[in-house]
Amino acid sequence: MSRPCIYLDYAATTPLDPRVAERMIECLQPGGVHGNPASLSHEYGRKARALVEQARAQVAAAVGAKPEAIVWTSGATESDNLALFGAAHFNADRGRHIVSAKTEHKAVLDPLKQLERAGFTVTYLKPQANGIVTPEQVAEALRPDTQLVSLMHVNNETGVIQDVGAIGRLCRERGIVFHVDAAQSVGKTELDVAAMQIDLLSMTAHKAYGPKGIGALYVRRSPPLGLRPLLFGGGQEGGLRSGTLPTHQIVGMGAAFALAAAEREADVPRLRALRDKLWAGIAALGDVELNGDPERRVSNILNVSFRGVEGESLQFALRELAVSAGAACSSGSDEGSYVLRALGRDDQLAQSSLRFSLGRFTTEEEIDTAIAAVQREVTRLREIARSAP
Repeated sequence: MSRPCIYLDYAATTPLDPRVAERMIECLQPGGVHGNPASLSHEYGRKARALVEQARAQVAAAVGAKPEAIVWTSGATESDNLALFGAAHFNADRGRHIVSAKTEHKAVLDPLKQLERAGFTVTYLKPQANGIVTPEQVAEALRPDTQLVSLMHVNNETGVIQDVGAIGRLCRERGIVFHVDAAQSVGKTELDVAAMQIDLLSMTAHKAYGPKGIGALYVRRSPPLGLRPLLFGGGQEGGLRSGTLPTHQIVGMGAAFALAAAEREADVPRLRALRDKLWAGIAALGDVELNGDPERRVSNILNVSFRGVEGESLQFALRELAVSAGAACSSGSDEGSYVLRALGRDDQLAQSSLRFSLGRFTTEEEIDTAIAAVQREVTRLREIARSAP
């Protein structure tokens, strides 16, 4: 009988929390809330709108925002695109220079490439070896024509936390729009858009145990921030995102963010203890390297490079573990992680790296099993490599 696969890939797609699913089912079941939230002339629509606005308030509360600043999207990728294209084109008359980093998610890097084709100039900052982009690096990259800075809060591969508060204050002083991809942040670390002086914040539900296919963009309202929409039609979401709102998905995101905010203080230390135990078991092998700053990182992500092991063989050997060699969006690439290469890892070491990401439902027994599996397979593969002619 085959053993069940242990899920250690929460950074890619976290499972749906049953409590969130229950709230969504209440909307979907017969007699649930099936009205169009935009139809306020009848009770069905008004009930749907009430749930949408309740969820908007829940998402806003989780990031220190006002509800009216939350715009629903299909996920962090759309939020990133709306933020980058919307801000860049709206403010093009102020300048066409943008600052970002080489370690951003593809949902930021690819839109930036499109903006470059449209005549914008982008400076891609190279992080330090620990994955951190310093405020000083950002300050040095700013020019008179800089109109936008985009940096992620928590790196999806290494878990490194950037000091977005310091960078936000720097941008606010210069009158530069500051966008933050916070897909990996909610429920993992402190996040307050007002205190951190963030102008645009991209979020998604499924990284916080919510449903796939729903996200949000925080858009600073005071002073007003101009954006050009990507979608046109019914003018929903203040004209920034047309389309009928999916009530059950939005309810799920609201519930997920409320739970993430309420349980963060309990989740973080528990996951940190499990992550540290996993790292201690892996480090005992020797010839392994931790990728990313050992302190400034979220508690649930562990990225490790294994010397003397071919990465694809290791991932195949660990079939009893659901782990990742990098971001899910780049999993089809034969190259090593571009994030790790930006940190100075050579191609071979980047290809021999794995990301373990723990979550709300990870148990200590699963960590013990994972340690045993990694130790067994790394030792076996190294022995094979040493004996090869």
